[in-house]
Amino acid sequence: MQLEVTHETRYRYSAPVSLAHHLAHLQPLVDSHQQLLDHALQVEPEPAVPQTGVDAHGNRCVWFSLTKPHDHLAVRSRSRVELLPRHAGFDPEASPPWDLLAERLRYVAQATFDPAVEFALPSPYVPRLDLLRAYAKPSFAAGRPVALGAVDLMHRIHADFEYRSASTQIDTPLALAFAQKAGVCQDFAHLMAGAMRMLGLPVRYVSGYLLTRPPGEDVDRVGADASHAWVQVYTPATPGVPGDWLDLDPTNDMIPDTAHVRVAVGRDFGDVTPLRGVIRGGGRHSLAVEVRTRVLEGAAGPVVATPIDEEKSRP
Repeated sequence: MQLEVTHETRYRYSAPVSLAHHLAHLQPLVDSHQQLLDHALQVEPEPAVPQTGVDAHGNRCVWFSLTKPHDHLAVRSRSRVELLPRHAGFDPEASPPWDLLAERLRYVAQATFDPAVEFALPSPYVPRLDLLRAYAKPSFAAGRPVALGAVDLMHRIHADFEYRSASTQIDTPLALAFAQKAGVCQDFAHLMAGAMRMLGLPVRYVSGYLLTRPPGEDVDRVGADASHAWVQVYTPATPGVPGDWLDLDPTNDMIPDTAHVRVAVGRDFGDVTPLRGVIRGGGRHSLAVEVRTRVLEGAAGPVVATPIDEEKSRP
């Protein structure tokens, strides 16, 4: 599958912004299952020379500054990617027992350190909550393979929680999203990450895009045509899991394949926000986001252009 994704963010300010510094996570990741064919980023007004680099989690990012007064900001990203089936041959029964994995990852002074432990710890948007441990436990009986438990937990979250646009804000506490049993993609991913982390299991937050209706399917997927979010669960030495991280999308109750474009991974939404920054001035502002996805190479698939408001600009 080859996809083209365009992502445009537009701010309008009621008063001039005299100085702005921004960080963008908009360039898709590259690995053996996702190749970046082309990527372009345009910023208006034109900033000082942007600086590109890699953040602490290995994501490509761009820093740019605007030092002249401006009353608007437009950031347009266009990416073309080629996707190969990521979890072909996946065998959840062959993953390690979750409790032995969690025990192995516990900190021991002077013992070998597994970098995945970072994603088993609490983070700003995913704090430790005992209620999430209690929710996760039915999926993780003693000795159960970690991948089986994770897939079961994904099924349960999808069944127990309602996707409801604008039902939460960026800063809505995770405990409130759990209590109201509703949220957006960001909340589904944070809930799954928080539940498994309470058992000592590493889970990464993934930001990216999702094709609305892949060729051959007749049902639209939830959370498409905007920034999407899902998780990666640490399942080392499991057949069909490249790099030991298993992608799971609790919003759509599915294992991502060739319709999910991965942009960045982190501990939570705060690590991988598509566009963030600090400004001086600006007064009140309005925000509009538009995402378009298109199947390339003549494959039968929709071209979509869905403008969304500030609430829907989150995954």
